[in-house]
Amino acid sequence: SMMPIMFLSVTAKENYDGIYELLDEKMANPLNRIDGVGSVTIGGAPTREVQVNVDPQKMEAYRLTIEQIGQIIAAENRNIPAGAMDIGSERMSLRINAEFSQSQQLKNVVVANIGGKEIKISDIATVRDTIKKMTVENTANGQKAVRVLVQKQSGANSVAICEAVRKMLPEIQKTMPKDVQVQVFFDTSEYITDSINSLTETVMYAFLFVILVVLIFLGRWRATIIICLTIPLSLLTSFIYLMIAGGTLNVISLSSLAIAIGMVVDDAIVVLENITKHLERKARPNDAAVYGTNEVWMSVIGATLTIIAVFLPLTMVGGIAGIMFKQLGWIVTIVITTSVVAAVTITPMLSARMLRFRAEHTYKGIGLVYKPIDAALSWLDRAYARLLGWAVRHKTMVIVSALLIFVASIFLFSQVPTDFMPESDDGRVEMKVEFPVNYNLDETTALAHRIEKVFVDSIPEIKYLSVNSGASDEGGFAALMGNSGMNQVAFSLTLTKATERQRSKQEVSDVMRRILDRVPEIEKYGASGGMGNMMGGGSTVEVKIFGYNFEQTNAVANELLAKMKTIPGARDVASSREKMKVEMVVDFDREKLAKFGSNTATAATYVRNRINGLTASLYREDGDEYDIIVRYDESFRTSVADVQNILLYNSAGQAIRLNEVATVVERFTPPIIEREDRQRVVTVSAALAPGAALGEVAAEAKEKIAELTVPAGVAIAMSGSVEDQQESFMDLLTLMALIILLVYIVMAAQFESLGLPLIIMVSILFAFTGVFLALWITNTSLSMIALIGAIMLVGIVVKNGIVIVDFTNLQRERGVGLKDSVISAGKSRLRPVLMTTLTTVLGMIPLAVGSGEGSEMWKPMGVAIIGGLSFSTVLTLLVVPTMYAAFNFGRGKKVRKANRVEATVES
Repeated sequence: SMMPIMFLSVTAKENYDGIYELLDEKMANPLNRIDGVGSVTIGGAPTREVQVNVDPQKMEAYRLTIEQIGQIIAAENRNIPAGAMDIGSERMSLRINAEFSQSQQLKNVVVANIGGKEIKISDIATVRDTIKKMTVENTANGQKAVRVLVQKQSGANSVAICEAVRKMLPEIQKTMPKDVQVQVFFDTSEYITDSINSLTETVMYAFLFVILVVLIFLGRWRATIIICLTIPLSLLTSFIYLMIAGGTLNVISLSSLAIAIGMVVDDAIVVLENITKHLERKARPNDAAVYGTNEVWMSVIGATLTIIAVFLPLTMVGGIAGIMFKQLGWIVTIVITTSVVAAVTITPMLSARMLRFRAEHTYKGIGLVYKPIDAALSWLDRAYARLLGWAVRHKTMVIVSALLIFVASIFLFSQVPTDFMPESDDGRVEMKVEFPVNYNLDETTALAHRIEKVFVDSIPEIKYLSVNSGASDEGGFAALMGNSGMNQVAFSLTLTKATERQRSKQEVSDVMRRILDRVPEIEKYGASGGMGNMMGGGSTVEVKIFGYNFEQTNAVANELLAKMKTIPGARDVASSREKMKVEMVVDFDREKLAKFGSNTATAATYVRNRINGLTASLYREDGDEYDIIVRYDESFRTSVADVQNILLYNSAGQAIRLNEVATVVERFTPPIIEREDRQRVVTVSAALAPGAALGEVAAEAKEKIAELTVPAGVAIAMSGSVEDQQESFMDLLTLMALIILLVYIVMAAQFESLGLPLIIMVSILFAFTGVFLALWITNTSLSMIALIGAIMLVGIVVKNGIVIVDFTNLQRERGVGLKDSVISAGKSRLRPVLMTTLTTVLGMIPLAVGSGEGSEMWKPMGVAIIGGLSFSTVLTLLVVPTMYAAFNFGRGKKVRKANRVEATVES
């Protein structure tokens, strides 16, 4: 769970030699002391070693071996405790210290004594105290650099750590030589802080919009204040929850607040709106508060229960979706519960205290603005009542056309592309490039810098560019950077902020691809998502080819590779199996070796010690240890002949050349063999082009797979994000079915009827129509986030229906006729329904149009909710009352009783 949260790059103009030790002491140590830092890795820095480079001809002349020289060095470089002695009354320990104090003392070590002449190491070898041959090279913005990676412990606060590191850097800089420069190359916290700031803005905008809606509809300052009080109250409980649950104020919890804020005021609006109705009928404030609340409190609680029925199950989703939606589920559930409690307690209490009876609006002063608004709203009420009257008379026509609209939208659904996760733009692009297998570091580096120059010239958005060539020795760092050979280069770009540039991260990486396509030496390349981007790493389509036979699976993989490259939405199509490598192979003849009196193990060790080197001992200096390595001088290990000429000795001390007992040949060998579920596997993968949808590319890939000729013993399976997407979508669809059932149960209990809720459920269909329309118009793909939006709608859109139906029932109980009940209930509920819809929709607008960092993530949800809610509200206002009238509901217990009373009175 350790994530690199910061890259620093350190450049030095002059002395590059001691920089590693310098950084270790002056930088890594202080940074490691910061609270929450897991580790500080210094990459691409040279390591020192003492080399004894032997001339094999001279060595053989004195009948010496590498092994003997190594043993002698080890025996000479010793520090041995030799017991203790009592001297007088003191006990002193005796130590024999024969360690080298300078590396050049090695030259004088005597390795043989021939005819009275001492043979020293300097007679047969050169001693170099130097740095290891570099296998990796790093540059930052064109300068040689060392990369320093800061990782955090899991559960630590990234933003706090990054701040602490930045605070400490000037102090560290002071302790460094003048020419050493430390730069922050990449810092996750910037992206996090920007995302959080843009979300905080979103929440503020939502808050303002909500206040405006209430003010316009009610036209009363006091009423607006009463309603807006429910917002801080409800949000407060969410903070209490986060504190108790140990959650953090992160992108997810803030988005949850932005989503909830529009729904928080809904209950209070319904209650308050009804109270003002009573006030206008000249009721005293206290009575108005009591009666007004009494009429609607059941429907308010019922409506809110349906929302809870949606969000509570979200806390139980598993998988990737679960990580994101646990907080969303809890926060909305808690906030909405608080808001309904506030609506039926605090709202009536404040109304009784603050609101006064007012016969007519005086329209004095600021009230002048309200006059036209009031007129418009009254006109809307009357127009809606007329429309409802017409609809009730033409029931069949209204219901049939509504259903036709829904059916038409299902065809539209096939036009909406599907995706797994929207990719977010954190301004990090990493391109990994592979040159031919036999490239050495110098060739790789030279070519990398040629490409780097083109990148810099054609991409003005680059803020930092670091180039990491070759494979580093430090396992940890190599694994992190995903590098494994001298022929590989990673280009890491940090772009300017998303808000400051025209082109998106995806467009920039497309420019890079076009440049790389023009470089003939490149074997393959691929982009990988930025860091700190667990969710939006971009989607991939992967096809796994299982089979034991290399030729067969290679043939299938290459055929598929060629076919997938023709898919327009696919990028970076690559196979996981590397090309065959050329290797030098030593084949020993066991019989000859045995005759000579040796075995493969001994002979192989001889070869290895001469070519790779034998670590004889450790040279100590200032508390650090460096390897002393004995091997052939580099000029004697460059060809096949050099290997063939190696002398082997047997236990009797007889010598023989390697080529007499072995053959040395060059061969093609397959690289690493990947396995999955104990079968050999090759993966052909493709990333997505900007704007391409995962579902479409996956479907085309399936078609290409169908065209393949697959030999027996080879199996093919799709995986990658496609698999994740299908799993998550299935999870979410199951969840949706469950939620719809829950919502139905809540309503059936509330209305004591099994049929009535079905009328209200029709509004869910129109919500989906709205979602498809909105996604299609805005060209947004149906990702997991949009799907969650659609699921949330199930609870939100049902609210309006409940409020209307509940009020219609109330009228019927009071003995009003069916048609009149439907029309008067509709008319009296129009404003609260429009208000609650508008507050939720406007609360979502900042999410849907946000352009800040990290806004791509929530866009689809905002779009889905706005589309679904607006569309379904318009249709619900017509269809629900019409269906109520059509099926002549309200023949429930209470209504039957009312009808009986009516009948007895008449008779």
